[in-house]
Amino acid sequence: MKKTLLAASAVLALSSSFPASAAETSKPEYVSDWWHQSVNVVGSYHTRFGPLINNDVYLEYEAFAKKDWFDFYGYIDIPKTFGIGNGNDKGAWDNGSRMFMEIEPRFSIDKLTGTSLAFGPFKEWYIANNYIYDMGAKGEESTKQSTWYMGLGTDIDTGLPMSLSLNVYAKYQWQNYGASNENEWDGYRFKVKYFVPITQLWGGQLSYIGFTNFDWGSDLGSDNFYDNNGKHARTSNSIASSHILALNYDHWHYSVVARYWHNGGQWADDASLNFGNGDFNVKSTGWGGYLVVGYNF
Repeated sequence: MKKTLLAASAVLALSSSFPASAAETSKPEYVSDWWHQSVNVVGSYHTRFGPLINNDVYLEYEAFAKKDWFDFYGYIDIPKTFGIGNGNDKGAWDNGSRMFMEIEPRFSIDKLTGTSLAFGPFKEWYIANNYIYDMGAKGEESTKQSTWYMGLGTDIDTGLPMSLSLNVYAKYQWQNYGASNENEWDGYRFKVKYFVPITQLWGGQLSYIGFTNFDWGSDLGSDNFYDNNGKHARTSNSIASSHILALNYDHWHYSVVARYWHNGGQWADDASLNFGNGDFNVKSTGWGGYLVVGYNF
């Protein structure tokens, strides 16, 4: 399991504050006025981060904060929480991953230095981080991941009723499910996020959120892991692009997510592999989706 909810969870991260600000008269009460958090039930369909397509239903904790110089987004998933998934899916109760976590802390250079670095459309600059951790199965190192992206981020003034942020990172790879690029600097990522409020609908706020990761420059595409036809089984680049419709209320939120992968997880699409249960072709390029129901508290 690898970032199976990031697309869907961006909905709350970018829009959880909208119910409170858009409906001043209702003044909903939360545990914190700046640390926005929720518990979600997520159903994922045809995720393509590994060589095999996965379906899953799981529980998630999610948090978003923006205060002074600190900008944060993160989530913790419990894979296959309810024992529901396809034959490729393993989770907390059947010797699969017990926890999957991703956090994206950014630290404002402008506010920490007391100096405005804004120019043109660039409103603010950040030291940007993206850390991913998969606890994996107990005692099985090949099921674990630990990845740190670090770099520079900025918020863009579009002149439109939308928000836009860009981040570019270098990647340090610790564990990576036993791949050849472990414990080294390996590649780069460019991330773009945007949020567009659409309209009030059924008493809630309907919004469109998009985010895309472009990964390139990895050594995986040139290592010595070949498929059954003698071709490279991994790639040096990949793309994951998410398109989200979110309906947000003071406490409840609902999301529908369409996500497109190109060489998802840096697996070469249509590579022929055999992990001991017969030959199969990797399907790492194509569409999948998520349904999310969550409660903000």
